[in-house]
Amino acid sequence: MNRSLGACALLLVAAATPACAGNRLVGAGHPVAVAHDALTVTPDREWNALGWRPGPRCDRWTLDGAALNAVTFCGAIESGRPLFREVSKHDQPLPHFSTTTLLTDVPDLVEKSYRIALGASLMTIDSAEPALIDGARAIRFRYTFTRQEEEVERHGEALAVIRGKKLYWMSYEAPALHYFARDLESWRRLAATARFR
Repeated sequence: MNRSLGACALLLVAAATPACAGNRLVGAGHPVAVAHDALTVTPDREWNALGWRPGPRCDRWTLDGAALNAVTFCGAIESGRPLFREVSKHDQPLPHFSTTTLLTDVPDLVEKSYRIALGASLMTIDSAEPALIDGARAIRFRYTFTRQEEEVERHGEALAVIRGKKLYWMSYEAPALHYFARDLESWRRLAATARFR
Protein backbone atom coordinates (compact mmCIF):
# COMPACT_ATOMS: atom_id res chain seq x y z
CA MET A 1 0.00 0.00 0.00
CA ASN A 2 1.50 3.37 -0.95
CA ARG A 3 1.82 6.19 1.58
CA SER A 4 -1.14 8.28 0.35
CA LEU A 5 -3.48 5.26 0.34
CA GLY A 6 -2.32 4.35 3.85
CA ALA A 7 -2.98 7.88 5.10
CA CYS A 8 -6.38 7.84 3.43
CA ALA A 9 -7.27 4.52 5.10
CA LEU A 10 -6.20 5.87 8.50
CA LEU A 11 -8.38 8.95 8.08
CA LEU A 12 -11.33 6.80 7.07
CA VAL A 13 -11.08 4.65 10.15
CA ALA A 14 -10.46 7.51 12.57
CA ALA A 15 -13.04 9.91 11.19
CA ALA A 16 -15.63 7.36 10.03
CA THR A 17 -15.99 9.23 6.77
CA PRO A 18 -17.92 7.49 3.98
CA ALA A 19 -15.35 8.32 1.27
CA CYS A 20 -11.78 9.55 1.14
CA ALA A 21 -12.15 11.52 -2.08
CA GLY A 22 -13.03 14.71 -0.20
CA ASN A 23 -10.03 14.58 2.17
CA ARG A 24 -7.06 16.75 1.25
CA LEU A 25 -3.73 17.89 2.62
CA VAL A 26 -3.52 21.53 3.74
CA GLY A 27 0.00 22.89 3.33
CA ALA A 28 1.77 25.27 5.68
CA GLY A 29 2.55 28.94 5.15
CA HIS A 30 -0.39 30.13 3.06
CA PRO A 31 -3.84 31.51 4.04
CA VAL A 32 -6.63 28.95 3.58
CA ALA A 33 -10.36 29.78 3.41
CA VAL A 34 -12.47 27.94 6.00
CA ALA A 35 -15.92 28.12 7.57
CA HIS A 36 -17.90 28.47 4.35
CA ASP A 37 -15.21 30.89 3.05
CA ALA A 38 -15.99 33.26 5.94
CA LEU A 39 -12.50 33.12 7.50
CA THR A 40 -8.93 32.41 6.55
CA VAL A 41 -6.29 30.73 8.69
CA THR A 42 -2.59 30.33 7.96
CA PRO A 43 -1.26 26.99 9.26
CA ASP A 44 2.38 26.70 10.31
CA ARG A 45 2.33 22.94 9.74
CA GLU A 46 0.46 20.49 7.52
CA TRP A 47 -3.10 19.52 8.42
CA ASN A 48 -5.61 17.14 6.84
CA ALA A 49 -8.92 18.71 5.77
CA LEU A 50 -11.65 16.07 6.08
CA GLY A 51 -14.32 15.60 3.45
CA TRP A 52 -16.94 15.01 6.16
CA ARG A 53 -18.26 18.24 7.70
CA PRO A 54 -20.48 18.54 10.80
CA GLY A 55 -22.58 21.27 9.19
CA PRO A 56 -23.06 23.03 5.85
CA ARG A 57 -21.05 26.08 6.99
CA CYS A 58 -18.29 24.12 8.72
CA ASP A 59 -14.89 22.63 7.93
CA ARG A 60 -13.03 19.98 9.93
CA TRP A 61 -9.28 19.45 10.09
CA THR A 62 -7.09 16.91 11.86
CA LEU A 63 -3.44 16.06 12.37
CA ASP A 64 -3.73 12.34 13.12
CA GLY A 65 -7.41 11.48 12.52
CA ALA A 66 -10.54 13.02 14.04
CA ALA A 67 -10.61 10.44 16.85
CA LEU A 68 -7.25 11.76 18.09
CA ASN A 69 -7.47 15.50 17.36
CA ALA A 70 -9.91 17.65 15.43
CA VAL A 71 -10.31 21.33 14.64
CA THR A 72 -13.71 22.60 13.49
CA PHE A 73 -14.38 25.97 11.84
CA CYS A 74 -17.96 27.22 11.44
CA GLY A 75 -18.85 30.58 9.97
CA ALA A 76 -21.60 32.98 9.01
CA ILE A 77 -24.26 31.08 10.96
CA GLU A 78 -27.39 33.18 10.62
CA SER A 79 -30.27 33.68 13.00
CA GLY A 80 -32.62 30.68 13.03
CA ARG A 81 -29.91 28.18 12.04
CA PRO A 82 -28.28 25.42 14.13
CA LEU A 83 -24.52 24.97 14.53
CA PHE A 84 -24.58 21.47 13.04
CA ARG A 85 -26.60 19.30 10.70
CA GLU A 86 -29.94 18.31 12.21
CA VAL A 87 -29.99 14.76 13.61
CA SER A 88 -33.77 14.52 13.93
CA LYS A 89 -35.47 17.84 13.30
CA HIS A 90 -38.85 16.47 14.39
CA ASP A 91 -37.88 14.46 17.50
CA GLN A 92 -34.71 16.23 18.68
CA PRO A 93 -34.35 19.63 17.02
CA LEU A 94 -31.03 21.37 17.54
CA PRO A 95 -31.01 24.77 19.27
CA HIS A 96 -30.63 27.71 16.90
CA PHE A 97 -28.47 30.78 16.96
CA SER A 98 -30.49 34.00 17.02
CA THR A 99 -29.95 37.75 16.83
CA THR A 100 -30.73 37.90 20.57
CA THR A 101 -27.94 35.43 21.41
CA LEU A 102 -25.21 37.11 23.46
CA LEU A 103 -21.55 36.18 23.22
CA THR A 104 -21.76 34.80 26.76
CA ASP A 105 -24.64 32.52 25.64
CA VAL A 106 -22.53 30.74 23.00
CA PRO A 107 -20.93 28.14 25.33
CA ASP A 108 -24.43 27.06 26.42
CA LEU A 109 -25.55 26.89 22.76
CA VAL A 110 -22.54 24.69 21.97
CA GLU A 111 -23.21 22.43 24.96
CA LYS A 112 -26.87 21.90 24.02
CA SER A 113 -25.88 21.28 20.39
CA TYR A 114 -23.24 18.69 21.37
CA ARG A 115 -25.68 16.81 23.59
CA ILE A 116 -28.01 16.28 20.61
CA ALA A 117 -25.73 16.24 17.53
CA LEU A 118 -22.85 14.25 19.04
CA GLY A 119 -24.71 12.30 21.69
CA ALA A 120 -22.53 13.90 24.37
CA SER A 121 -24.34 12.65 27.44
CA LEU A 122 -21.70 14.06 29.76
CA MET A 123 -20.57 17.60 28.97
CA THR A 124 -19.43 20.55 31.06
CA ILE A 125 -18.25 24.05 30.24
CA ASP A 126 -15.11 24.33 32.37
CA SER A 127 -14.14 27.99 31.85
CA ALA A 128 -14.89 31.07 29.75
CA GLU A 129 -12.96 34.29 29.24
CA PRO A 130 -12.82 37.28 26.88
CA ALA A 131 -10.72 36.88 23.72
CA LEU A 132 -10.19 38.41 20.27
CA ILE A 133 -10.61 37.08 16.73
CA ASP A 134 -9.07 39.38 14.13
CA GLY A 135 -9.50 42.31 16.52
CA ALA A 136 -13.18 41.58 17.21
CA ARG A 137 -14.42 40.92 20.75
CA ALA A 138 -14.79 37.16 21.21
CA ILE A 139 -15.11 34.50 23.90
CA ARG A 140 -12.73 31.60 24.59
CA PHE A 141 -14.16 28.65 26.48
CA ARG A 142 -12.98 25.20 27.51
CA TYR A 143 -15.15 22.14 27.87
CA THR A 144 -15.10 18.42 28.64
CA PHE A 145 -17.36 15.81 27.08
CA THR A 146 -17.88 12.09 26.57
CA ARG A 147 -19.92 10.60 23.74
CA GLN A 148 -22.58 7.99 24.49
CA GLU A 149 -20.97 5.26 22.39
CA GLU A 150 -17.50 5.57 23.93
CA GLU A 151 -15.77 6.00 27.28
CA VAL A 152 -13.04 8.40 26.14
CA GLU A 153 -13.14 11.74 27.93
CA ARG A 154 -12.36 14.59 25.54
CA HIS A 155 -11.29 18.14 26.23
CA GLY A 156 -12.08 21.05 23.94
CA GLU A 157 -11.22 24.69 23.55
CA ALA A 158 -13.28 27.04 21.39
CA LEU A 159 -13.32 30.65 20.24
CA ALA A 160 -16.50 32.38 19.13
CA VAL A 161 -17.48 35.82 17.86
CA ILE A 162 -20.73 37.43 16.72
CA ARG A 163 -20.10 39.73 13.76
CA GLY A 164 -22.70 41.35 11.53
CA LYS A 165 -25.44 39.42 13.39
CA LYS A 166 -23.80 36.11 12.42
CA LEU A 167 -21.95 33.57 14.56
CA TYR A 168 -18.41 32.44 13.80
CA TRP A 169 -16.69 29.83 15.92
CA MET A 170 -13.80 27.40 15.88
CA SER A 171 -12.80 24.62 18.23
CA TYR A 172 -10.09 22.09 19.00
CA GLU A 173 -10.87 18.72 20.59
CA ALA A 174 -8.81 15.70 21.57
CA PRO A 175 -8.80 12.90 24.15
CA ALA A 176 -8.00 14.28 27.60
CA LEU A 177 -5.23 11.73 28.02
CA HIS A 178 -2.07 12.89 26.18
CA TYR A 179 -3.47 14.22 22.89
CA PHE A 180 -5.22 17.39 24.08
CA ALA A 181 -2.12 18.83 25.75
CA ARG A 182 0.18 17.60 22.97
CA ASP A 183 -1.47 19.63 20.19
CA LEU A 184 -3.01 22.52 22.16
CA GLU A 185 -0.30 25.01 21.15
CA SER A 186 -0.58 24.02 17.47
CA TRP A 187 -4.30 24.82 17.67
CA ARG A 188 -3.68 28.14 19.42
CA ARG A 189 -1.13 29.21 16.82
CA LEU A 190 -3.58 28.30 14.07
CA ALA A 191 -6.51 30.10 15.74
CA ALA A 192 -4.40 33.23 16.23
CA THR A 193 -4.09 33.58 12.43
CA ALA A 194 -7.88 33.67 11.83
CA ARG A 195 -8.95 36.62 9.69
CA PHE A 196 -12.36 37.61 8.35
CA ARG A 197 -12.70 37.62 4.57
